[in-house]
Formats: sequence, C-alpha cells, structure tokens
Amino acid sequence: MNDPIVARHWLAAAAPKAAPAIATTTVLALARIWNANGAEHSVGNAALMTVLSAGAAAAGVAAGNSTGDSVLVGTAFAASGALAFAGVAGYADGLPLPLLLWSLATAGAYGLAARYWRHDRRETVAYERQTSERREEYAHVERVETLRATTQIEVARTGAAYAEQLAQALVTRATLPGFDPKALEAVGLPELPQGDR
Repeated sequence: MNDPIVARHWLAAAAPKAAPAIATTTVLALARIWNANGAEHSVGNAALMTVLSAGAAAAGVAAGNSTGDSVLVGTAFAASGALAFAGVAGYADGLPLPLLLWSLATAGAYGLAARYWRHDRRETVAYERQTSERREEYAHVERVETLRATTQIEVARTGAAYAEQLAQALVTRATLPGFDPKALEAVGLPELPQGDR
C-alpha cells in the first residue's frame, strides 16, 4: 500500500509548461529562415500558406461536424493557425509584425493549454482523493478486523486458562479430606463427573 516516492527532475516537470512557447518559437524561427531564403514578398509562397491554412481550418470544421473529437478539431485548428502565422512571418519584411504575431500566438496557446491543464489537475486531484478514501476505508476495516481477532484470541485464552484453573481447583478439592460432592450439588452447583475410584 505504500507508494514509492518519485522525485521528478525539474526539467521533466517544466517541459509541458514550456511546450506552447517552444512550438510558437519554432514556427517563428522556421518562418524567418524561410523568409531569408526567398519567401519575403513572394506571392506564390503566401498563396501556398493561405491554401494550406484554409485547408487545415476546413479539416477542423469537417472533423468537428463528423466525429466531434475535440482533440482532432483542436489539432486541425492549431495547424491552421501555425500555417497562417508561418505564412505571415515568412512573407513580411522586418521583425515587428512576426514578433507581434508570435506573442499573440503564444498567449493564445497558453490560454488554451491552461484550460486542459486545469481539467487534468481536477481529474488528478479527484483520483488522489478517491484513492486516499479507499485506502483509509481499507485501513479502517483492517484495524477493526485485527481488534476483533485479537479480542477473540484473548477471550479464548482467558476461557482456556479459567477452565484449566477450575479443573485444577476441583482436582485439588477432591483430594482434601472431608470433601463431599453431594454438598456442592445441594447448593445448586452442577453435578461433578464421577470418575473411576
């Protein structure tokens, strides 16, 4: 019942919280590399990214209408937003507009992720609470059963010791001179067994 103590590395604990910033920063860096390699003011490249972004958004709408799977819909819309962001960051000259979009995309990603993190935290707390309650209940049942078994053992020991002492007293009394078992029966005690004498 004792769970091992697991100390997670601080990097493993921080990695999920850093994922939205890493994702948007990666898209920004790749878009700026693409910009430096000829995407700046390229209408064909901008049109490609627009079509890809619109296709990903349409896939998100279609997935939402047909399956209703929120993870699939969220992934499709995230891909659409990332493609639109990459297209603008690749097409624009200078860094102010791409940095503004990067900050907005990062804030939006954290806003969406925070909702799921809260949901996961609630589920984790509820699971830990239920597990703790079950452990306490089982521990209580174990304590009650241990007390009951200990009491039964003590009662049996006490009864056995009493019976042994009673038998020893009867044997000792029977050996005394002037012992009359009929006198015991007259006062209401049960009849003593008659052994072969």
